[in-house]
Amino acid sequence: MKAKIGEIKESAIKEIKTSENLQNLNDIRVMYLGKKGKLTEILRSMGELSAEERPVIGSIVNEAREEIEKLINEKTEELKKKELDEKLKNEKIDVTIPGKKFKRGSKHPINRVIEEIEDLFVSMGYDVVTGPELETDEYCFERLNLPKGHPARDMQDSFYITNEYVLRTQTSAVQARTMMNNKEKTPIRIICAGKTYRREDDATHSHQFNQVEGLVIDKKENNVSLADLKGTLEVFVRKMLGKNSELRFRPSYFPFTEPSYEVDVTCFKCSGKGCNLCKSTGWIELLGAGIVHPNVLKMNGYDPDKFSGFAFGTGIDRLAMFKYGITDMRYLYTNDIRFLSQFDRKDEE
Repeated sequence: MKAKIGEIKESAIKEIKTSENLQNLNDIRVMYLGKKGKLTEILRSMGELSAEERPVIGSIVNEAREEIEKLINEKTEELKKKELDEKLKNEKIDVTIPGKKFKRGSKHPINRVIEEIEDLFVSMGYDVVTGPELETDEYCFERLNLPKGHPARDMQDSFYITNEYVLRTQTSAVQARTMMNNKEKTPIRIICAGKTYRREDDATHSHQFNQVEGLVIDKKENNVSLADLKGTLEVFVRKMLGKNSELRFRPSYFPFTEPSYEVDVTCFKCSGKGCNLCKSTGWIELLGAGIVHPNVLKMNGYDPDKFSGFAFGTGIDRLAMFKYGITDMRYLYTNDIRFLSQFDRKDEE
């Protein structure tokens, strides 16, 4: 029995020393020390020994178990250290290698223009309001002095969902909603920016585009006039397109304002000298504006004898094209990162 225990011990020591990985070492532990291991089998067979032999053999087995366990633990630490050294060697980082350049997202030029406009008008005491893109015929047309069958609807009637619901063709609907919701009839100074929809698609028009509109209403005694409108638009245009920009007002027609004006700005390309962009006129049409029509005031809860105001609106996409020199509106909607990423640099300039 003693010889057998010695052989088991020597065999275990040899296998432990030649073990090359932790899995193999664990198999050795099970083979010799497990519930069905070789040393465990000897302990179970001790019932066949005499009373004098049992304590002697038990002591030898325990000594062998302790020595094998000690060697296994030492070998385990050795293999773990070896694995860690190899991992550190394989995953070593060369800090002298140039780092990888990650592509950074860029804010869309339309969002840039919207934020710049909102910041400007908030600094002038205006509130920023929003409204639904799916609008009723009532707010999109009728409350803006465009009753059913009105000829001015021809250039706007576009994407109807039902007979009464339409994708809004103008953000003016938000103005009507604001007036209706202002039960106290306190002064109104708002701008609203957002998407609008019309049946248009070419280099300077899109079936979906963005508008920004402003509305000011106050009591007549406070003398809100065309002069206030002109001064407001001068601040707006010079902030967006340059301090040397000049405005020109041309009489026009809009159902919701009277009198109404088309507002031109000096060509940003030639500074008013005349070029192919402005067709040698020195001017580019930018926005529409005017004094709020008495019918619009009346239909939205205001007495036109007591209140007056002005309104203006322009396409944000068109303004972005002027501001950044974009030649085709469709570029704004292609989501080409090569196109969009250049505007960080343009703003810095």
